[in-house]
Amino acid sequence: MRSVVFAYHDIGYVCLEELVRLGSEIALVITHEDDPGENIWFRSVAELARRYRLPVFAPAEVNSVAWIDCVADCRPNFLFSFYYRKLLRREFLEIPTHGALNLHGSLLPRYRGRCPVNWAIIHDEKQTGLTLHYMTEKADAGDIVAQLAVPIDDGDTALSVYRKLTEVAPRLLREIYPLLCAGKAPRIPQDPTLATYFGGRRPEDGRIDWRRSAREVFNLVRAVTRPYPGAFALWHGRELKVWRASIAEGVALGGRPGEVLQTAPSLVVQCGRGALILEEVQFDSATPCPGSVWADRHGVDVGGRLQ
Repeated sequence: MRSVVFAYHDIGYVCLEELVRLGSEIALVITHEDDPGENIWFRSVAELARRYRLPVFAPAEVNSVAWIDCVADCRPNFLFSFYYRKLLRREFLEIPTHGALNLHGSLLPRYRGRCPVNWAIIHDEKQTGLTLHYMTEKADAGDIVAQLAVPIDDGDTALSVYRKLTEVAPRLLREIYPLLCAGKAPRIPQDPTLATYFGGRRPEDGRIDWRRSAREVFNLVRAVTRPYPGAFALWHGRELKVWRASIAEGVALGGRPGEVLQTAPSLVVQCGRGALILEEVQFDSATPCPGSVWADRHGVDVGGRLQ
């Protein structure tokens, strides 16, 4: 079977690699140029395609007549989108004879849209997963072909959950690709009444609201910690990044949200309900350090308040 693959990021990398192993004839790979303003911590789909001597391009504007014609000229049986960041026009979806399919990083119909792993952690989910589904003009709304779930533990960050998804993505393809080729793969309509949708996140969305519960702030910290921009608060108008935190146990509560309850042996801050230990912080552009060390260096006393 002949495929055209739109792919980016680590999951795009491993899925393209798996399609090659499965014997799919890859007629064309379309990816993105890396954004110089983004932290590029993942592998390059373009480099992998070149290693396999596959034709690969990274158009700035893919939804053009020229690129639609280019894909049509490939006469693909399948069009796959693996973590490609742009929504494709309907004309693309009508080209492949056996369907256009997208791999999404949640258990649809929940968490449609952007940044599904980050949002799942923010909302304290205990599992997420991958969904392979047929593409429609509406994002992440098409019939489901296959799903695989992975657990989310308290020790997880968005990066560790993403790595779990990257590990299982090739298995999902191995199990379902032969069924797709044989025309025997499931096709299950999504229940729109169960759908949730979330948009993209900006660095400023990492601002901590200390009125939230300790559990909610803890989830935010681990959802946006490295390699993402990080959660942050303000100390006298200067940014304090919080890279790692845990929920405080056995600490006398009762302060205002954001109030420092303890500076040693650990830095503890009052939340709307409960308190949080700031285990690793970074003040302005200084080197990251334990919260207690930062408090000692900057004369932070009990009763001081983070904004």
